[in-house]
Amino acid sequence: MNEIILQSLGAAETVTGSKHLLKTPELTILIDCGLFQGIKSLREQNWHGLGFDPSEIDLIILTHAHLDHCGYIPLLVKRGFKGDIFMTGPTRELAQLILLDSAKIQEEDAENANRHHYTKHSPAKPLYTIDDAKASFKYFRVRDPNIFVRLSDHIHFQFKTCGHILGACSVELTCFEKKIIFSGDIGRPESAILSSPDYFTEADFIVMESTYGDRLHGNNDPYDELAEVINETIAQKGNVLIPSFAVGRAQELIYMLNILKKQGKIPLNLPIIMDSPMAAAATRISLSYADDYMKISEQEFQEMNNHITINQDYSNTIGFIKDKSSKIVIAASGMLTGGRVLQYLKYYIADNRNSILMIGFQAEGTRGRALVNDVHEVKIHGKYYAVKAKVVEIQGLSAHADQSELMGWIRKFKKSPAQIMLVHGEPCAQEALRVKIQTELNIPVKIMKQNQDTLLFACENNVVFPRLEKAN
Repeated sequence: MNEIILQSLGAAETVTGSKHLLKTPELTILIDCGLFQGIKSLREQNWHGLGFDPSEIDLIILTHAHLDHCGYIPLLVKRGFKGDIFMTGPTRELAQLILLDSAKIQEEDAENANRHHYTKHSPAKPLYTIDDAKASFKYFRVRDPNIFVRLSDHIHFQFKTCGHILGACSVELTCFEKKIIFSGDIGRPESAILSSPDYFTEADFIVMESTYGDRLHGNNDPYDELAEVINETIAQKGNVLIPSFAVGRAQELIYMLNILKKQGKIPLNLPIIMDSPMAAAATRISLSYADDYMKISEQEFQEMNNHITINQDYSNTIGFIKDKSSKIVIAASGMLTGGRVLQYLKYYIADNRNSILMIGFQAEGTRGRALVNDVHEVKIHGKYYAVKAKVVEIQGLSAHADQSELMGWIRKFKKSPAQIMLVHGEPCAQEALRVKIQTELNIPVKIMKQNQDTLLFACENNVVFPRLEKAN
């Protein structure tokens, strides 16, 4: 084979299940290895095979630690993958945390399904176990950003930080003298706590996320929006519930709330509860990497944690819920698909004094998406709850770049790439971004289809012959 072929095994016309396979004459490389989340038809794909033996994959390069980018790793290892998995130091620690939690949830779900007999399978089994997750960790290999890593005679790569979460990076793969950029999830140009994103400036091909390809986050100050929701809610003696991703959003939120207190924009004595063991662990990990990956010092990061109550014991959760005084509660999961946040939601959602504050992308089929779409009721643990609490979405708190920022990211390249392949976006977002790129930048754009091969170029005797598919 003398062809370089790209195949998306996930995150094609959806925002979840990121897995992008690069097949080359020397190596078969998987960029990210995520679980499908959201609607049932997507989640069921986690149980399907890849259509080939995972041992055929030589190595994995991981852009960051979110479950939709790393959550399939234990299953891939269980099914035969034995190669290196490259990532940054923070990504290693966060991925281990997230994979152990994912495995624990899967074991508990299977146990509950068997106990309460709400399964077609006898017995129900987890997708993978805690032991499976631990078995995958021996393949983790840490590499720092901005260091070239030689993979074979004609292939090497490097990371550059992209500002999405701690340790998140874009990837530059130099493959037979052509540069292929995998964007990963592109963060905002300015984060409250993370160092500003770094950028690649040369590319022949770009594989690019498109989560907010059809949206702008607006110019409103997120600090002011956050303070307004909080003050309005506590004025009517309500609670503010913030469903938050335990890794990334939770840490940024804590910092911002601390700033608002120091500036006198919200009451200094207002209780802030972070009810998420994973978020607590992720916060400790963030603290250890503050000097290398954050714009705030370790001391500042430690200080902001002194003004919140971190709850790790589930037995305390009901006590916080029944406490009638106003408070801010930060709990996972960020899309309301599970976790302790659902216990708070059951108690808070039917009270019009309370506010549910949505701060991140809400995937199709999740309770978070339903609330943002103004549904009148949501189903939690088999029971319907009327939505009477105020649901507020603050787009400026998202960890994903919007359309304008995505276009700005492309404009960093000194010359136009031969082609951009869009992944990690819903169809409407991808189509809007495709049209925008082709109209304003005159770059051919392809929207990746799941499991379909895209021929990037052919090489023979170290001479590269570009071949492009027709743009959509």
